[in-house]
Amino acid sequence: MRWYSEVFCVSGSRSGAYALAPIVSASIRYTSLVSQFQKPLFKFKFKFSNSSSLALTHRKLVPAALTQPSSSRDDFDFVVINFYHFVFIEDPQAEVAKHRSFLDLEGLDINGRVYLNEQGINAQYSGPSKDALAYVNWLREDNRFSDILVQTSPSENGHTFPTLRLRYKPSLVQFEGGISHLSLLDPSMRAIPLSPSEWRERLEAINKTDLTAIDYPNRNYILLDVRNGYEWDIGHFRGAQRPSVDCFRSTSFGLSQEEITASDPLSNVDKEKANILMYCTGGIRCDVYSTILRQQGFQNLYTLKGGVSHYLKNEGPAEWVGNLFVFDSRLSLPPIYYTGATTEAESTPVSGDDKFAKCYVCSLEVSELRHRNCANLDCNLLFLCCRKCVKDLRGCCCLTCTAAPRLRPILNGMQRYKKWHIYRDMDLQRKMKIST
Repeated sequence: MRWYSEVFCVSGSRSGAYALAPIVSASIRYTSLVSQFQKPLFKFKFKFSNSSSLALTHRKLVPAALTQPSSSRDDFDFVVINFYHFVFIEDPQAEVAKHRSFLDLEGLDINGRVYLNEQGINAQYSGPSKDALAYVNWLREDNRFSDILVQTSPSENGHTFPTLRLRYKPSLVQFEGGISHLSLLDPSMRAIPLSPSEWRERLEAINKTDLTAIDYPNRNYILLDVRNGYEWDIGHFRGAQRPSVDCFRSTSFGLSQEEITASDPLSNVDKEKANILMYCTGGIRCDVYSTILRQQGFQNLYTLKGGVSHYLKNEGPAEWVGNLFVFDSRLSLPPIYYTGATTEAESTPVSGDDKFAKCYVCSLEVSELRHRNCANLDCNLLFLCCRKCVKDLRGCCCLTCTAAPRLRPILNGMQRYKKWHIYRDMDLQRKMKIST
């Protein structure tokens, strides 16, 4: 099956098409559909019950303009919402159906990831602020979710996620061996949450003191970044060591029974005396990992409540260096995004303490704190790159990739790569024009 417009999509048994889509053709085994819409009147939802039938229903259509990227927040006011909550859900599949029913009934224009299971919910999604917040307000009407901490940040270019994935997921975050066996519903098993102001006070005291001094009473403080290494590369708290992994599911701080390694700040520490300050983007990874460390015998565990995003909104960039990596199409946000300003991330130069960021190719300093994907589709490495190397290697991460068969064009600014077939078709059209 192949659709010729990004506005029209099919995913599992739920799909929709805006009536403003161009000619759309599809082949479903022995059944075909060819539709051409002249006016944006309805949004159709298709349900494929078998190979020879197609049921159509219609529901209220979100204004067509809201589906398009915007360069002005005054026009569309798109936002990105992040939240999670650990709570027992007896029937998560029914809960998923309930959420889907609400979104469908209200016709909310929401794209992103919303995962539910027996341990709670984890959500990251984008949409017009009215729609995005309507979902949050509806969820808070349920006593189980009434006290969720919601993180909100602006999106100046419309949706930051291509589609909506709302489903049951065995693990709310990916970790080796899963997390369903962890006591995440027991607050006493998780680290003690510190408010942004409390976190700032502790960091300022730590960074202004020689932790090796014998007369320093809290020299056993350890600042632990439990994100991925590439997240640290564009921004982190002062004094935090770069994580040695590029995937949270492989994190093993304090778990190794082998010889002491320099990459593990928790190796050979006193589990009863060490004070471990943990932080991540939104807080969920810290809650998960602190539960693991608690089972390993670590006593004094503290986390940053709401993660870095909550901290930047309340305390600004104090003790923070660089930008914040986010898992959506924006990739990188400067602290000013959380304090009310909305300058584009790529226009924020690297300066002062931000000189830690290096180009993956030449190891020189980069001029912007934002990752890009290798132009070679079959590599797709996420890496930092200076402007000269981007130009010289045509958006690739190495010379080998520049000779790959499936190369995508160089992207500038905050753009993200689209599906491969789009570039393939563009290339075919270009070759056809040349031949004629």
